Amino acid sequence: MSEKPATVREYDVTTPEVLADPTAWLHRVREESPVAWLPRFGGYLLTRHADVVSVLQDTRLDTANMMRAMEALTPEQREELTPLREAVTLWVGHTNPTDHRRFQLLLKKYFTPRMVDRLRPRVREITHDLLDAVAGKGSMEVIRDLAYPLPANVIAEMLGMPVADRERLQAWSRDVLIVFGQSGDLAALRRCQDSMMEFHDYLRGLAAQRRAEPREDVLSMFVAAQADGIVTEDEALANCVLLLFAGHETTANLIANGLVLLFQNPDVLAALRADPEQMPMAVEEMLRLDGPAGAIQRKVVEPVEVGGHLLPAGAHVFVSLAAANRDPAVFPDPDRFDVSRGRSRHMAFGTGTYYCLGASLARMEADECFRILLDRMPALRPAYDRPDFVPAPPVSHRLASLEVLF
Repeated sequence: MSEKPATVREYDVTTPEVLADPTAWLHRVREESPVAWLPRFGGYLLTRHADVVSVLQDTRLDTANMMRAMEALTPEQREELTPLREAVTLWVGHTNPTDHRRFQLLLKKYFTPRMVDRLRPRVREITHDLLDAVAGKGSMEVIRDLAYPLPANVIAEMLGMPVADRERLQAWSRDVLIVFGQSGDLAALRRCQDSMMEFHDYLRGLAAQRRAEPREDVLSMFVAAQADGIVTEDEALANCVLLLFAGHETTANLIANGLVLLFQNPDVLAALRADPEQMPMAVEEMLRLDGPAGAIQRKVVEPVEVGGHLLPAGAHVFVSLAAANRDPAVFPDPDRFDVSRGRSRHMAFGTGTYYCLGASLARMEADECFRILLDRMPALRPAYDRPDFVPAPPVSHRLASLEVLF
């Protein structure tokens, strides 16, 4: 755990104010102390757009490898979780820049705008199928019935996962998400490791099938790359796990959060019904106002000055994408849902070397999903008084559920 710096203002992120309205609190912190200290998490919080861009592009900060949850554990407990830690350190986006670029070169052809556009018909088909399943009920829980299964099925098909195994894959993916937490819950981390290892064993069997009978999917590409000495088997398996859960968790959050924003902005909802061609720009505003990742972590490799403060080597930094995306220095009237902004400089997908590989895919899936949803369900409306947001430490939130009527 890092020590409190003498020159930075300290904030408690467990107060009712933060939990009730993290957006308003982040606005206040940005004005009072753009480089803040969070003693609860032993790290700095950055809230200004300029600082966020600078840090994410600075090679003196590295990815945090999502292993902070283990820092509170005993050496014996950390040793027990070695397989989990080793798997996560192989993930693209959590490796060193050289390994990251190696994987980007392998994967980027599957996520170019041109390749993503080829998936549009399939995304439309899956969306219609999911809505058909609930059409006669008059209601649905959006995360369970639409936002989660849509991108999950798309990425599973891209990877080459059998349809019959999709529910099992999604269950493993939910357990793997535990590694992104901050709590250091040993039982949860053990469950995460068990699911990760089961997932790897499952993929190892599928990879053997692809060696015998290659197909046009990402798993076959990894198998071929392994044969050419470009990746190891462990790297291939670990990154298939990452792609499967990262490829749908973030998009599910985008769709669910975006729908809440539309309910909160009925004028925008009406405009989109009247002119669906505005949808791509509406998706950009959804990403800016409540994107799929509220904050990401970095670790200082060598001392770096940010916002007039020197951050020491070894320090942990929480980079608030949510705060950067509502910085009035960059976005006039930042809390307004404004589809006329165009493709703004929002940070929902990060920037620099670690810019999200699946950004084009997430945009397309959300675009198609909302077009079909608003067209098929003209009476769509919330079935809640307040959105079912729950805290996502250190300073963010996520929807636990989203009940709607139609």
